[in-house]
Amino acid sequence: MGSTIAEKILGAHAGSRPVRAGDVVVAAVDFAMLHDARAANALKMVEKLGAARLPFAPRTALVLDHYSPPPNPEAANIHRAMRAFADDHGAVLYDVGDGICHQVLPEGGHLTCGDLVVGTDTHSTTYGAFNALGTGVEGTDLSAVMMTGKLWFRVPETIRVELKGRLQPGVWAKDLTLRMLGRLGAEGANYRAIEYQGPAVAAMEIDDRMTLANHAAELGAKAALLEADEKTFAWLEARGAREPSPVRADPDASYRERIEMDVTELVPQVARNHQIDDVVGVPEVKNQRIDYALIGTCTNGRLDDLRQAVAVLKGKRIAKGVRMIVTPASRQVWLAAAREGLIEALTAAGASVEAAGCGTCVNITGHLIPGDGDVVISSANRNFKGRLGNPRSEIWIGSAATVAASALTGHITDPRTVEGGDWRRISKAA
Repeated sequence: MGSTIAEKILGAHAGSRPVRAGDVVVAAVDFAMLHDARAANALKMVEKLGAARLPFAPRTALVLDHYSPPPNPEAANIHRAMRAFADDHGAVLYDVGDGICHQVLPEGGHLTCGDLVVGTDTHSTTYGAFNALGTGVEGTDLSAVMMTGKLWFRVPETIRVELKGRLQPGVWAKDLTLRMLGRLGAEGANYRAIEYQGPAVAAMEIDDRMTLANHAAELGAKAALLEADEKTFAWLEARGAREPSPVRADPDASYRERIEMDVTELVPQVARNHQIDDVVGVPEVKNQRIDYALIGTCTNGRLDDLRQAVAVLKGKRIAKGVRMIVTPASRQVWLAAAREGLIEALTAAGASVEAAGCGTCVNITGHLIPGDGDVVISSANRNFKGRLGNPRSEIWIGSAATVAASALTGHITDPRTVEGGDWRRISKAA
């Protein structure tokens, strides 16, 4: 019997031996990430264990992205400790404003096809866009990785998702992931890997593939894995990544479930009612006003997302009474957007463009706190009640294009109905 991508990667990192779903293995990690919201426990555990040397620290990135900028002295002191730790042990440091962990790791060339990557965030599944097995762990797990370079894993079962057809102009991976959530339900893939395959995936640019892998966290997935192709190799090579070791599933691999979906007729989607799996098509939503619009986060703060927004908003002005905030996923994305004129176009349209970071997504920095009864449409990954600091407000989730179109009209709007740029020119070369 053949093997899935997850089985192959974990087997290769556990002594190059065959493994099957359900096996428990100790596997060598290729790269690790610790962000500031989980750093305190990890650093305390290192101190408690009295580890004088941390051999894996140079292959660990410490990312200051959640408390960015720090909203209080406690957060600022965590940052001080992380900077000192990086200096002492030779860890990679991404400071305030450098960007969100899931963006800066691949941008920094820290991972490649076939790798096993762990990070202190559920959205570490993002790295599967590059044919790597990325998964979330706790801060105390990271302390063990820095000391040994290894961690234990239970090999997950895999759901194979075959995506046929091609997304139409104005419809994006965000809409597809929301549709998946509506079909499987939040946590519908708990502790399972998802393999996304098919012509619709092959047609996606890297930014959209990262969204596809990232949102698997809302499904409860342990990992989301895409096959590598020439787009993958070119993107990684441009960022100085190591030589890729691409992994494909065997034709006779065993899957927990097989799902086929033709995406050709898919329309823009939104999640509502404080539930990420309460998903409907945007055309079904009529006259739902909005007060705030947020574009950004590790899910949809990449360059193509900003291009989507500008395709809608360039030369126009957002609706009266709407406040719009844009948070690029990294400093590199911010600079690229500035070079393309995207920052100017968004600012002229009435948006506030902030430094890269996670603070607005999870209301750590307090830059977007809605009032009682206010409605937010966001390209973030979650719409939990109170996520933005006020449980008496409402959060809808959609693509960057849907958020921009809604900001323009003042109510949730299908971006395909807004006169704007040419959707076919959104995704440029890597």
